Amino acid sequence: MTYVHAQQVVFAPFDTTKIYELNEIEFTQSYKRAPAVPVQSMDSEVLTKLNTQSVADAIRFFSGVQLKDFGGVGGIKTINIRSMGTQQMGVFYDGIQLGNAQNGQIDLGRFSIDNLQEIQLYNGHKTDILQAAKDYGAAGTIYLTSKHPEFTRGKTKITGTLKAGSFGLANPAVLWQQKWTDSIATSVSAEYTYATGRYHFRNYKQAPDGTVLYDTTMVRENADINAVRAEAAVFGKLHKGSWKAQVYNYYSNRGLPGYVARNVYEHHQRQWDNNFFLQGSYQQKVLSFYELMVKAKYAYDYTRYLNPDTVTRYIDNTYQQQEAYLSVANAFTVYRWWKLGLSADFQWNYLASDVAGFVFPTRYTGYLSAVTDFNWDYVKLQASVLGTFVHEQVEKGVASAPRSVFTPAVVLAVRPMLDQLFDIRAFYKRAFRMPTFNDLYYTFIGNASLQPEMADQVDVGVTYRYQHPGDVLESVGVQADAYYNFVANKIVSVPASNPFRWQMMNLGKVQIIGTDVTFDMGFRFDDNWLMGLKGTYTYTQAQDVSNPNSPYYGGQIAYTPWHSASALLQLGYKGWHLHYSFIYTGERYEQSANIPVNYVEPWFTHDVSLGTQFNYKKCDFYVSVDVNNLLNQQYEVVRNYPMPGINGKVTLKITYQE
Repeated sequence: MTYVHAQQVVFAPFDTTKIYELNEIEFTQSYKRAPAVPVQSMDSEVLTKLNTQSVADAIRFFSGVQLKDFGGVGGIKTINIRSMGTQQMGVFYDGIQLGNAQNGQIDLGRFSIDNLQEIQLYNGHKTDILQAAKDYGAAGTIYLTSKHPEFTRGKTKITGTLKAGSFGLANPAVLWQQKWTDSIATSVSAEYTYATGRYHFRNYKQAPDGTVLYDTTMVRENADINAVRAEAAVFGKLHKGSWKAQVYNYYSNRGLPGYVARNVYEHHQRQWDNNFFLQGSYQQKVLSFYELMVKAKYAYDYTRYLNPDTVTRYIDNTYQQQEAYLSVANAFTVYRWWKLGLSADFQWNYLASDVAGFVFPTRYTGYLSAVTDFNWDYVKLQASVLGTFVHEQVEKGVASAPRSVFTPAVVLAVRPMLDQLFDIRAFYKRAFRMPTFNDLYYTFIGNASLQPEMADQVDVGVTYRYQHPGDVLESVGVQADAYYNFVANKIVSVPASNPFRWQMMNLGKVQIIGTDVTFDMGFRFDDNWLMGLKGTYTYTQAQDVSNPNSPYYGGQIAYTPWHSASALLQLGYKGWHLHYSFIYTGERYEQSANIPVNYVEPWFTHDVSLGTQFNYKKCDFYVSVDVNNLLNQQYEVVRNYPMPGINGKVTLKITYQE
């Protein structure tokens, strides 16, 4: 993208009887520095054409990401960045973090792309001065931004989408955007997802001597889903400010397909989820040197888990989480090149359950952040510190001890030559993960004396951007980073004296060394033909260094491949587009014991999407046909959880504006 600015020219009132000679207005290219921390993003146009069903599917194309996917449309999908662990991730929806104090995991499969404007992934945290204190806390962050009402004509915009595909997929959605006044607009979105989840997979086993023990095709069972997402938002503009209020609800009833091993091929466990939140934000430039932002949220999450198997153990438990959150952020401009930020957050969490012996924990957390930011022509330097203060109470037993933790971060970006879009950057960040309620208090397993996980992150990288509209090669972008992470007090589960009971302990240490590389190229052959190419590559060595006396000391941690890569190719001709995507995940082990029995084979998939867009009167149409796993690759992301083979989807989207 080319950025321009103009010299300001002030004109006195015109006398129409005279001839005036106007001063020349000079347009020059400004060189906007690349983000000081590694960031990757996708906008709504890319997401629509990428042949993805959910946020989790799209994030697979970012470098440095490991996805855990248990299969199918309704399968639970979680991610981690640079092998830091799922609980070290912060997921933000419209600027406010999504919470799960129970287990620290956010299921990204429940977020559709139909109402998303952008997905951003940061290693470390954003370097905005005006942001909540919690934004500085996570080792890696994902920002999901819902669509803001935009009108190219008229004041009403209604978009209807229908997706249908393999495994019984039926996925209608509607988005209504309305402009009421110049300063007030609303957005209402709803979506229904149904799938049987029944797909064929190959069940194969070979003996050590090469003898094939069995090789058959089976059907994945109990992977169905019924889900409804509904949300509404009000957007307001103010003089030098804005505000937003929104409500969100997601309900799902899904089967949990379970593992396929040891002659067990079918499971009957089910899970019901009801996730609700109400949140709002207010931002205002109060004075020329002072800006204020206030955010607030209330969330209620309900989960029911049912295991009807009376032979093993019948389980029917419910969990109810509540969360309240308030943040006040302040930004001060001291000089043009020097800014200060101060933020204070408060969060309350409560978990209830009908599990026998449950302790009903309550957590009170305060966050205080201070940041100073220097931004000169050649150098950007930012330093911040986050203080986190935790106090817990339980109705039964002993609560975890109060904690006060301070975590600093320093970010540096240098542009050696202002006339070149080349940047060098580096950051150091210390982050910690508070143990979840399950870690601390789960019946017979939790350990209230657990210490938080501590993570140190170091990153050094370069970015280069070439922009030349009008040439055949319009743009080239390269981003490369080398990083080192060290996680101490890693929370792991170990056997207790009773072999049927495990206990949470601070035993783990993980050392992570890696490289992320991302590149993209844009071509324009004439007014009709376009081509885009994007690729990512990640090398990760994530070693378990917990116990030097262990025979498996230094082994690659579970489900972390040494090599992973992705590629995207887009061809555009007038209103048509063809997308091809490729994902590769290299060999891994399912345990830190890197022995043959734990070996997990590499896998890759090819996906293709063909679509067209056109308009008729007041309607814009978009139609696409997608084919996933084109070569019918039989693979597993998680051991013994087979993924779907070749499958397809048809999408029809109609947008009406007046």
